[in-house]
Amino acid sequence: MAVGIADLDDLRRVRAERIAQLGGSFVVTRNHPRRSEEVLRGGSLYWVIRGQIRARQRIVGFRSERDDKDRAYCLIEVAPALIATVWRPWRPFQGWRYLLPGDAPPDRTAGAEEEPEGAAMPAWMVAELRGLGLL
Repeated sequence: MAVGIADLDDLRRVRAERIAQLGGSFVVTRNHPRRSEEVLRGGSLYWVIRGQIRARQRIVGFRSERDDKDRAYCLIEVAPALIATVWRPWRPFQGWRYLLPGDAPPDRTAGAEEEPEGAAMPAWMVAELRGLGLL
């Protein structure tokens, strides 16, 4: 979940700041995934922005760490590049959720607009309708 993120440009900016802060392209989570070996065979972390899957980053590694209070956490190492996907509604959730390849949204094609070709509605309206599960 990309909490507080408005759009892909905002996510790119925040991710660049995080890379500078952590010295690498990591996402911090509390628990190490149970299916980590499977995920490392081509899996991606999907970014949910305002109720829509909007982008992904390829997962390249995991590191289990402990904070200064000896609490465990996991660093998910992701490729720095954000890959925009076709928008797909996604209900809020917590923890790891695994998408089957057929359930994952496809990548947007190079040069594609924010919305599919010929979209008759503005992007904000499409996002709102998708968030309501109507598109």
